[in-house]
Amino acid sequence: MALLPQQQHSVGELYVQHHGWVVQLLRRKLGNREQALDLAQDTFVRLLRNQPLPELHEPRAYLNTVASRLCGQYFRRQALERAYRESLAQLEPEHQPSPETRLLILETLDTIGQVLDGLGTRVREIFLLSQLEGLTYPQIAERLQLSVNVVQKAMLKALRHCYTAVYPT
Repeated sequence: MALLPQQQHSVGELYVQHHGWVVQLLRRKLGNREQALDLAQDTFVRLLRNQPLPELHEPRAYLNTVASRLCGQYFRRQALERAYRESLAQLEPEHQPSPETRLLILETLDTIGQVLDGLGTRVREIFLLSQLEGLTYPQIAERLQLSVNVVQKAMLKALRHCYTAVYPT
């Protein structure tokens, strides 16, 4: 999608006026200036991609939200990579995947994590109990003290969400 000149100008103005503030915000959260600079840049790239840019009455609040979400994704990715490295350390060297395969696996896990983050807490828990633990809807309902109907509706919502993530309209 092509950007309208006034939208480019708006993002450019936000960048000039608030880039330093976003970097400081992220530096406090991350404790690392280089990573803060990277995520600040990603914040403004996200604004350019998410068009049209809404009218901003409180630009710093909006920038804080975007930057904080990117920071959360960064921390989730770091935790994922750490857990993956720990699980790889337990494998025999001959069973270790190649660096290319490792990267593909991490990217896939990160994408799955982002999709699951889009679900509400209860819906995500129901979905994971079904998909990872193999529990039936009545078993999930009993464990979470819900009706089977609530579990069915939550699963339908989760499956629609996953479908939309894979096959966007």
